[in-house]
Amino acid sequence: MNEIFENLYDMTAFSNIIAEPQFLIMYAIAFVLLYLGIKKQYEPLLLIPIAFGVLLANFPGGDMGVIQADENGMVMVNGVLKNIWEMPLHDIAHELGLMNFIYYMLIKTGFLPPIIFMGVGALTDFGPMLRNLHLSIFGAAAQLGIFTVLLVAILMGFTPQEAASLGIIGGADGPTAIFTTIKLAPHLLGPIAIAAYSYMALVPVIIPLVVKLFCTKKELCINMKEQEKMYPSKTEIKNLRVLKIIFPIVVTTVVALFVPSAVPLVGMLMFGNLVKEIGTNTFRLFDAASNSIMNAATIFLGLSVGATMTAEAFLNWTTIGIVIGGFLAFALSITGGIFFVKLVNLFSKKKINPLIGATGLSAVPMASRVANEIALKYDPKNHVLQYCMASNISGVIGSAVAAGVLISFLA
Repeated sequence: MNEIFENLYDMTAFSNIIAEPQFLIMYAIAFVLLYLGIKKQYEPLLLIPIAFGVLLANFPGGDMGVIQADENGMVMVNGVLKNIWEMPLHDIAHELGLMNFIYYMLIKTGFLPPIIFMGVGALTDFGPMLRNLHLSIFGAAAQLGIFTVLLVAILMGFTPQEAASLGIIGGADGPTAIFTTIKLAPHLLGPIAIAAYSYMALVPVIIPLVVKLFCTKKELCINMKEQEKMYPSKTEIKNLRVLKIIFPIVVTTVVALFVPSAVPLVGMLMFGNLVKEIGTNTFRLFDAASNSIMNAATIFLGLSVGATMTAEAFLNWTTIGIVIGGFLAFALSITGGIFFVKLVNLFSKKKINPLIGATGLSAVPMASRVANEIALKYDPKNHVLQYCMASNISGVIGSAVAAGVLISFLA
């Protein structure tokens, strides 16, 4: 009878959990992420699949965790060292499990990030940016965190490729971080993807924290609509619809000429936006890009990225350094945008609310919504959403271009 109970006990995951209590830390992290996604509604479409992937990956015996290949693509399969890229597809699925199949075939090949960018483009309205084009410069200023952390990480001993992959977290764009890391430091893909998406989801926490540190009440009460009335723009857009159609074509062409390595991201972003703006004739393409394709890609990406977060891969000093460096890059990007607004305000009669600089991230539209909520707390009539969207949308393009520049120089 005792033998039966021992066999039943060994069959469960309890024996492994008791032997390796670090699994409990990972469960706690997964439950916290689930709480933030479900209860706090912090980017639930991203955080819930990632958190559930973390949970699945850390149940002993479930074979749902992603096995990280080394820099040469070698993985241990049933005690034998094999090259993941030379294994037949059915062998990856059969011997390594579902999550490894999704991870290596859809993510590590670089397939899913541009597909998600296409969906983002289809869901994005460039109108606010085109109407307030002078505010788009703050999307460039907010890339400060990327290059600052890049330099700091090199001084700390990371290779330039690893440092660039770490710094790109400051762009607050998960697909961009994944795409860059695939090209430059694929062995760090798991922790960098986790850090990038976690900080994207924590935008409602991080932006208010940085804004509180560096902005005064007087600055946060700057009313953009009143500034527009006092100092109206001299440029008038006569046909916004035509401009919206021309814009993605022009941006793609310019980026392709000057930063070709950014085309997979920027090109797909602009294609998604183009089929949206054309209207009825391309509605089916827009509907597919923004709904079924986007949703499926998000599920696969979230679950498999979460599955990289095994106890062995996550609980080490390299990963902890990436998480800390990622937070620094994120916070510096917000700070860079804020201080650039302060600088502009020193020389301009038409004042700009620093919240617009704080939203020069790629986290669209959450960063803008958070900034708008902060502005309304100080003045219930101060709606800054459309102005924040101008820098927010330009931040999407800016982070993708920054990634292209890093890949061009370091790949």
